[in-house]
Amino acid sequence: MQLQILRICDANCNRAREALRVLEDYARFTLNHSGLSGQLKQLRHDFQIATADLQRRAVSARDTSADVGKDITTETEQERESLAAVVTAAGKRLGEALRTIEEYMKISPSSIETEGESRHDGSTALGETEGSASPSPSPTLNSGGIEAIRYRFYDIEKSILLTLSPGRQRMRDVRLYVLITESICRRPWLEVAEAAIAGGADCIQLREKDLSGQELLRRAVKLVELCRANNKICIINDRADIAILSGAHGVHVGQDDLPAREIRKLVGPDMIVGVSTDAIEQAQQAVLDGADYIGVGPIFPSLTKPRPNITGLSYAQAVALSIQLPSVAISGINVENTPALLRTGLRAIAVSSAVIVADDPEAVARQLKALLMQ
Repeated sequence: MQLQILRICDANCNRAREALRVLEDYARFTLNHSGLSGQLKQLRHDFQIATADLQRRAVSARDTSADVGKDITTETEQERESLAAVVTAAGKRLGEALRTIEEYMKISPSSIETEGESRHDGSTALGETEGSASPSPSPTLNSGGIEAIRYRFYDIEKSILLTLSPGRQRMRDVRLYVLITESICRRPWLEVAEAAIAGGADCIQLREKDLSGQELLRRAVKLVELCRANNKICIINDRADIAILSGAHGVHVGQDDLPAREIRKLVGPDMIVGVSTDAIEQAQQAVLDGADYIGVGPIFPSLTKPRPNITGLSYAQAVALSIQLPSVAISGINVENTPALLRTGLRAIAVSSAVIVADDPEAVARQLKALLMQ
């Protein structure tokens, strides 16, 4: 019996180590997130320590050629449809492996030895013949240590899965993002939104701070209808409730609003959640909180929203180099300074006055989109 248990533990230790490496590499190279990568690396090392004695014993029981399951496969094992599928599968594999190890490690050493002590050929389960050197001590069975690792992983897995929101991929395709505020529009707000879309805007945000909830919802419904009819993204500023009720694609929040992880509880996994950031630490937290994109700035002084702290192009460059999340530069961006911004590595801009104050919003939007697509 000892041989069979050791084979089970050997296979699952291998699964756990491999899955941990897949997840760590995702955090390190895809998310480029040192915090999450560090947590996974520490978990991998702690797992190795907790199972070192078990792995040393279990490897002697390994018999790959006689494994009846090694050639049993399913279609889904041979192909993954996306990066998200790879990461999700690795997470499930790790959780299952840890639980399996934990359960089999609960069997008392004396039970294992008694059941596997002798066989008809006079050998022990580990192949040692009677009269030869006595077998090495039973592995240190520490199921409690594995249980603690498993629960630590559940928290890390949540952070990982939040980074796989389907809204992220859609936001990766956004280049021109236009914010609509009626009070500074030179023409009727919905007409301006139509012109921005005609000029190439990929995403329209309704940004109204002073409207009643009833009026905001009425406008949101109109904008959602316009955006969906043109296959564009519609975002509501600040108000998750209005975004849900209007059927918008998403909601955008600031640093003083509810954090993205709390907004996600309200809007569910499929709605886009954006977060304003003005520091790299905020951007990194947005990744962990499950944001689908971040606003980066204020890059330049803005006519529509004066801000005390201008981050400048250096912050845009830092985000481009270190944050693997759709990132939209914001504040004071226009046709003249867009080329300088693009040299930082960012590829998406959010504009307001540059388009909505213009005599010809469509023409300005078209100019900006042409610069972004070069």
